[in-house]
Amino acid sequence: MNRVDVAGAGAFGTALAITLARAGAEVTLWARAGADGLQAARENTRRLPGHARPDGLRVTAELSDLTSDLLLMAVPTQKLGEVTGLLSKRRVTVVACSKGINRETGLSPSATIAADMPYATVGALTGPSFAEDIAAGLPTALTLAFADDAVGAVMQERLSTPTLRLYRTTDLIGAEIGGGLKNVIAIAAGVVIGAGLGESARAALMARGFAEMRRVAAAWGARDETLSGLSGFGDLVLTCTSEKSRNYRHGLSLAGARPLDERATVEGAATAIELAAMPGLDTPVADAVAALCQGHATVPQVIADLLNRPLKPE
Repeated sequence: MNRVDVAGAGAFGTALAITLARAGAEVTLWARAGADGLQAARENTRRLPGHARPDGLRVTAELSDLTSDLLLMAVPTQKLGEVTGLLSKRRVTVVACSKGINRETGLSPSATIAADMPYATVGALTGPSFAEDIAAGLPTALTLAFADDAVGAVMQERLSTPTLRLYRTTDLIGAEIGGGLKNVIAIAAGVVIGAGLGESARAALMARGFAEMRRVAAAWGARDETLSGLSGFGDLVLTCTSEKSRNYRHGLSLAGARPLDERATVEGAATAIELAAMPGLDTPVADAVAALCQGHATVPQVIADLLNRPLKPE
């Protein structure tokens, strides 16, 4: 029996637990709060309503119930350290399923896990996906990244399902850069559409944003081809064009096109602020998003600044 633990009962963690259990795995899902309600309700009515919990999926409030040798860590990046610190002695394969950069440490999710869980083997799962699609059994392809390709191959077999297709890479840095930075560009895309600048402007923003992602990836030692794959370009297209994306919706809100959802986890905002504070990086889109998210500039101001940048070769 394939046994898999999932830490984090948000929409994405719940969706992964559902699709793995539906494929025959024995899955334990850890919820920070409300585990009894999730178990009794048969579905995650708050985060992922309308998708029933399969019989092979158990919900728990106790981290000690996570005893599998494979743990999917679907806790938001800014809260990740609160959980990994409690699992520091575990010898387990951990797959980071959150995105972005921690504002306090500057670390990616996999680096946070590796620092707090020194006995763990750490990888990442990322790419173009909405939790609703995964839970509904719609075809989805993701990138599974492990520095050791042999480990990645084993995990690829264990985590792939009839509707969830995983492609593996050894470029862990590149996979996480793509997954984190595309959220920043998605906020900017939401601002563009919310401000009424049009589809052409959004296409230009996505292209220049992708160039920005590639520059950061190169500076951090990632492989350029990784950014052209699912975890980079694929995820960028999805999150910049759909209101299912929390980051895109946040951009719409910043432009005044919809109410701000104070409860939503918007990883792109924290990532943009962290990037803008790093020296030596040419990140005009991230800088603009950081200024908006921190209230340091208005939408008209950042639009004017971007449009007035010096003309140069592409």
